[in-house]
Amino acid sequence: MKNSNYIISGILAVAVIVLFILQFTGRKGDTKSLEVAGAITNSTGSHLPVAFIRTDSLMAKYKFFIDLSNDLLKKQEDKTLIIKQRDDQLKKDIADFYQKVQNNVFISQERAQQEQSRLEGRQQDLQKLVAQSDREMSIEQAKTSQQLQDTIIAALKIFNTPRKYELIFANAGTDNILYADDSYDITNEVVAFLNARYVPAKK
Repeated sequence: MKNSNYIISGILAVAVIVLFILQFTGRKGDTKSLEVAGAITNSTGSHLPVAFIRTDSLMAKYKFFIDLSNDLLKKQEDKTLIIKQRDDQLKKDIADFYQKVQNNVFISQERAQQEQSRLEGRQQDLQKLVAQSDREMSIEQAKTSQQLQDTIIAALKIFNTPRKYELIFANAGTDNILYADDSYDITNEVVAFLNARYVPAKK
């Protein structure tokens, strides 16, 4: 079984890759539109309508992501519990079988072989269950990652309408941006915007 950290890392990896490139219309030579956009001014006085989001911080504070992660972990825990119970029972039955063999309980060699074949079949079924569970969790993880990505991109288009950034970078640590002035960091602003829009599903 894949562990819970792997699932969270998988979702975070998808979020980190996202480069949000949002287009302008009619910006060439239009300095007024850049000023209205609230673009950041650098040391040379030129306007740079770009920003970046620290995705690790975003994911740690985004309520939707936290709920999705908890749902995935719950599903994995349920599957793990079922598999562990069946594995424990199988191990007990195998131990009982060898105990019976040692005590010559079986009335014939053929009967012992039948029981051994039955236990081997259960072992194969358990291996198939583990593989199936892994596949199902991979599918769930992919669906969740896509849902998260779609939600963030859709929300950022609305978020960016009055701000008119040309580029919004996704960054974790120094993966994509080695240095940037803190004034370009819009993480907290985006987190507040996303959480304000999020309505938890009723359970």
